[in-house]
Amino acid sequence: MEIDRHLPRAVREIEHIEIPMSDGTRLAARIWLPEESGSQPVPAILEYIPYRKNDKTLERDHARAPWLAAQGYSYVRVDLRGTGESEGVMEDEYTRIELQDGCEVIAWIADQEWCDGGVGIVGISWGGFNGLQLAALRPPALKAVVTICSTDDRYADDVHYMGGTLLIDQLSWASVMFGINTLPPDPKHVGDRWRQMWEERLDGSGLWLKNWLEHQTRDEFWKHGSVCESFADIEVPVYAVSGWADGYCNSVFRLVENLTSPVKGLIGPWAHRYPHLGEPGPAIDWLSEETRWWDHWLKGEDAGIMDEPPLRLFMQDHAPPKTHYAEREGRWITEPSWPSPNVVPTAFLLGSDGRLAAESEPQVSQDAVLDMTSPLWVGVQGGKWCSYAHAGDQPSDQRRDDAGSLVFETEPLMDDIEIAGAAALTLTLSVDRPVAQVAVRLVDVAPDGAGTRVSYGLLNLTHRDSHEHPAALEPGRVYTVEVPFKHVSQTFRAGHRIRLALSTSYFPIAWPAPEPVFIGVRPARSRLVLPIRSVTDEAVPDFAPPRAAAPLSLRFEEPPRSEWDVREDRDTDRVTVEIRNHEGGAHIDEHGFFHSAEGEERYSVLPYDPTSATGEVVWTHEMRRDGWSVRTVTETRLACNAGDFQIVARLRAWEADDLVRDKAWNLAIPRHLV
Repeated sequence: MEIDRHLPRAVREIEHIEIPMSDGTRLAARIWLPEESGSQPVPAILEYIPYRKNDKTLERDHARAPWLAAQGYSYVRVDLRGTGESEGVMEDEYTRIELQDGCEVIAWIADQEWCDGGVGIVGISWGGFNGLQLAALRPPALKAVVTICSTDDRYADDVHYMGGTLLIDQLSWASVMFGINTLPPDPKHVGDRWRQMWEERLDGSGLWLKNWLEHQTRDEFWKHGSVCESFADIEVPVYAVSGWADGYCNSVFRLVENLTSPVKGLIGPWAHRYPHLGEPGPAIDWLSEETRWWDHWLKGEDAGIMDEPPLRLFMQDHAPPKTHYAEREGRWITEPSWPSPNVVPTAFLLGSDGRLAAESEPQVSQDAVLDMTSPLWVGVQGGKWCSYAHAGDQPSDQRRDDAGSLVFETEPLMDDIEIAGAAALTLTLSVDRPVAQVAVRLVDVAPDGAGTRVSYGLLNLTHRDSHEHPAALEPGRVYTVEVPFKHVSQTFRAGHRIRLALSTSYFPIAWPAPEPVFIGVRPARSRLVLPIRSVTDEAVPDFAPPRAAAPLSLRFEEPPRSEWDVREDRDTDRVTVEIRNHEGGAHIDEHGFFHSAEGEERYSVLPYDPTSATGEVVWTHEMRRDGWSVRTVTETRLACNAGDFQIVARLRAWEADDLVRDKAWNLAIPRHLV
């Protein structure tokens, strides 16, 4: 990345300022201002997230915020209520009080002497979510949004549920926030109040996994904050960004298709990262692209950005299967709209002999029923639902998973085929249990047999008609269901094969159904539809290489690392996936502060016993400065039987060597057709 050490404007930084809310709570902010803002007000950009402005995101913020401030913007980084140095308690994601606070923060910013009254909001992940949610509330000063790696649908397209199946990333993410919610404010900024604020968090934040597991269908809990409930509520311009390895690329297409306000979409090959830090690469000069957006909508300067096609995608080329990619080969393409006239839905039929063939080709048997029941280790080669570009978290060679699946495959392709958008599978089947799920995978099979997963989809079959009102299956009855795949843009090369793989489970991406199940597939009444792109592009220029301001200098006690291991016990056949993420232990020397975090995740299951599935996550956090230190350990275990989910959790917190809190939970939550 190019480091801009000589920015076009001098920038001053306000390390800590408190913003008053209407109920008396004060939220903490860090602000970067161009020097001239004291005499000449400028537009402001808000980032509003819970990840601690003075430590956890400080390195990232220092590379972004001064650079954007030097382009003539005030950059305001605010910690949510109950996080960082902000007062109060955070009880869940995207609560009504969070959004009310956000509206008040925007009004406060617009009223400052250094702001010209116009505010944009930007964020990745949480900050991308609440940016859309705040836009739907229409605070008067909010003029534009940049939303990165976010969603418009909190139930159907977030870390919690996919196709009505319980995502195991829900446990992972709940455990991440369980740990973050135990962290105190820094006494440097709040003084002696820190201890009371900390104890309020330890006692009041609750167990979010319980909150989420109590809502297994698309009820009002999930509709709140899902802007897809009424796209028309958003009237300001939106730039939506994601990556193919991210969990949230689908929402970019829906926003481009459904928003009536001006909208742009951009999807690269990236995981859950800002595009200037994008991995897999190529990373891009995102800060210049973002500035063009703000210049147009906050300054009224015609930067030409709205003259360009509304959707830009990275068309990925074939890549051998790897659990981590530094770069992906491919090229940029554009689409004039979404749905695009350049994309033609093309049907492939499933043969009883395992062939996947163009619609005009004959089938082997019109009456065949192909039974499948998958060992529960199918899925251990699937990576995580949302990749963070950590070692191991992208799918590996699919041959092992495909060996436990029902597969259909084309002959070697005569010509290249490009797809852009979401594949869909119409599947006719019967089941022998009232609750069942199906996982579907689209695989690029190279001439040497290696299988690279291109896309996948999940469906809890009790949700075949509705995520809001699921209905039990009738054993033996024949159903026809639609299974959508995750969107992708991909080239299948001539000489490769396209494989469709079906399984009755996909652990540890999705929690298995309560009982072993047989599914009888009627291939003659099923079909796969691929979104085949039928045009030859004019050359679309590449983005420039990434650039940013000089990052904050951190001194690590040991380098950050991620590890991923898959083990199989030869005596019991239990398969275990272990994930370790260590942030490295960072000294922020100029602030005299140290922080570290280490997470360990463990997911295991026996091949044919769904009730043997377990997930365990432990997070250890440490923070210290001279004369002050805090350590917290949070532990969460999720297990099940056929009727309940079982949560065992524990929170321990120490000041120096003194145990301050030791709290425990032991809960059973009834399963509702999951």
